[in-house]
Amino acid sequence: MTPALVAKNLCIDVSLKPLITRLDLCINSTQRVALRGSSGIGKSTVLNALMGFIPFKADALSILNVDVSQGAGFEALRGPVGFMFQNPDDQLFCPTVLDDVRFGPLNQGLLPEEATFVAREVLSSLGISDLADRSCAVLSGGQKRLVALAGVLAMRPQLLLLDEPTASLDKRSAQRVHDALLACQLPMLFTTHDDFCERALATDVVRLDS
Repeated sequence: MTPALVAKNLCIDVSLKPLITRLDLCINSTQRVALRGSSGIGKSTVLNALMGFIPFKADALSILNVDVSQGAGFEALRGPVGFMFQNPDDQLFCPTVLDDVRFGPLNQGLLPEEATFVAREVLSSLGISDLADRSCAVLSGGQKRLVALAGVLAMRPQLLLLDEPTASLDKRSAQRVHDALLACQLPMLFTTHDDFCERALATDVVRLDS
């Protein structure tokens, strides 16, 4: 079984100071790994490095069988790897919720009617079909988080990197997220401060220590 993600001796400096040192990760196709640790310890930084958004050093880094250890090659992963930012405002930019969720499928080459079908299907799975025609600008923080996740899932990724997927959600909405993520049966690495989220989703836990 080829792992979905392998990192060996991942090191990340922030402001010329080491933040993450010698982190090893191996996530296979059936694992959902929770990345835990105190605030500011570098959980979001790890996810951003794994998407190539910030510089890093690693003895090895392979994502979906693509070698990105030299900091190049991430462009090919931007669809197959579904990434959810901690702040959903960094992810939402289209006029309406439906426009935002179908943006990814359209850029993957789906016809407009196909992209709309996929977007509505994902919105329904998260229980937010009623938001389809609303402006993202007027949504609550929790609603924005659900819409951001819908946009990720609509692209039919092969691996998920999720930064605090249930933050700001009430218990009912969080359960919808858990159900949707379990149903998609994808390998994932997600950060969380929520014990309930860890228990619901994680097959494994990695803890970052200072």
